[in-house]
Amino acid sequence: MNRIISKKQLSAGVYEMTVDAPLIARARKAGQFLIVQIDTNWGERIPLTIADADAEKGTVTIVFQAVGATTSKLAVKNPGDCVENILGPLGNPTHIEKFGRVVCVGGGIGVAPLFPIVQAMKAAGNAVTVIIGARNRELVIFEDRMKQYADELIVVTDDGSYGRKALVTDPLKEICSAVKPDMTVAIGPPIMMKFCEKTTAEFDVPIMVSLNTIMIDGTGMCGGCRVNVGGETKFVCVDGPEFDGHKVDFDNMMIRMKAFKEREDQDRHKCRLEV
Repeated sequence: MNRIISKKQLSAGVYEMTVDAPLIARARKAGQFLIVQIDTNWGERIPLTIADADAEKGTVTIVFQAVGATTSKLAVKNPGDCVENILGPLGNPTHIEKFGRVVCVGGGIGVAPLFPIVQAMKAAGNAVTVIIGARNRELVIFEDRMKQYADELIVVTDDGSYGRKALVTDPLKEICSAVKPDMTVAIGPPIMMKFCEKTTAEFDVPIMVSLNTIMIDGTGMCGGCRVNVGGETKFVCVDGPEFDGHKVDFDNMMIRMKAFKEREDQDRHKCRLEV
């Protein structure tokens, strides 16, 4: 059992939750994730990236969007309630070194798992530019936290209601064409990461992407998270979650992620009726 310490709604359907998990808090590194099961009777296990952790307090912070049955059930829990099972930290940590100039791109709630990577890249001595993208002003998250570590912060929105009206690839392309970055990192919707890869490929700039595929056990046993990377089959949970973006077959991954859409829609509808 992991007790919920705090809960905050960041935007429509997006929640930040801090839970008591001392062993995970001490062991986690940037880029790693958790497998969360909120109810052993209901049973579904979902992967959630660690957005932050406090080793002294023994807490980890997750950010999630209530879009499916499990995340909708998690969203109605409050401080003092418990999450039955949390497994982690899982996956390989982000490769952190002093690259020089690093551009970190986050889209939607992908901004949250990008935060510990930005912290780690800055601590390693890099000059860090952060690009945050969202559909509108209400969906922009972690802006103030990113400002504490970014040498430059660029905010874009699809509708222009905040920051610059643009897609994240627009400032990314401008940066790559002006002064070529030494490394880029992208986390967000698959389609966003796909076009970040295409943008950096134009300028021969390396890019790391963090994948969040269908996942059940998180230990490489089920095979549900398999992706094609450089012509080889990889498992996101044990070989990732981060990969060389130039080698990822995004089209194949996006097709696989729709495999259970019909059942997911049924569960989402049922959950909304019950909650």
